Amino acid sequence: MSIFESFILALIQGLTEFLPISSSAHLILPSAILGWEDQGLAFDVAVHVGTLAAVVIYFRKEVMSLLTAWFGSVFQREHNKESKLAWLIILATIPACVLGLLLDDLIELYLRSAWVIATTTILFGLLLWWVDKTASFKQDEYQAGWKQALIIGLAQAMALIPGTSRSGATITAALYLGFTREAAARFSFLMSIPIISLAGSYLGLKLAMSDVPVALDMLSVGVVTSFIAAYLCIHFFLKLISKMGMTPFVVYRLLLGVGCWVDGVFS
Repeated sequence: MSIFESFILALIQGLTEFLPISSSAHLILPSAILGWEDQGLAFDVAVHVGTLAAVVIYFRKEVMSLLTAWFGSVFQREHNKESKLAWLIILATIPACVLGLLLDDLIELYLRSAWVIATTTILFGLLLWWVDKTASFKQDEYQAGWKQALIIGLAQAMALIPGTSRSGATITAALYLGFTREAAARFSFLMSIPIISLAGSYLGLKLAMSDVPVALDMLSVGVVTSFIAAYLCIHFFLKLISKMGMTPFVVYRLLLGVGCWVDGVFS
């Protein structure tokens, strides 16, 4: 893989990881449509590191507050709204971890195709549109309960299917449960920290146990580019979401899905 391809794929990863349009779909499509070779395990680790650093640094105050409150709840039995939110994020992470380990091989073998991506991109895009139009927008993430966190966690597990979008699924579920758009996005982004950390660690372990060659220049481009793109994406998404809603992303998903179907028919 060339440096140019590394830059483009890292840019795609950074821009799409936190938008409700599926980063996995966009990383699969260049190989399916343009004939680019698979980015490989080492590159996957690099872009996970970049996007993880972006969300942790952007939400550094919230992360420190949640961690402090969580440790306080564990060792000193002190509970507040931050410790509650921290526990809810942990709970919401469990379904994707369990199903990811159980279904990883199945997903790799049967679900990473342009046809699957096209179908899930369209269906979950329409679901996002419907929920965004009918949501009540009544609560923030600190008002959530364990049942709501579990439902959002199950939605995150659904995003193991390429084209679904992790952020799209979690934001859709949160909106359905009555979250405001901003609260749904924040909860989704905070949920991404443990799941990206675990996924990156898993991929890193696989990389360490393999004999895959590591190109440091390619990895550096991947980390830096995905970090910058993800950080800017989070910032502007949170600034604009209350004004523009989800409709632009729904329209994009529909166009992308139709494009995938057309490519699948004529390729």
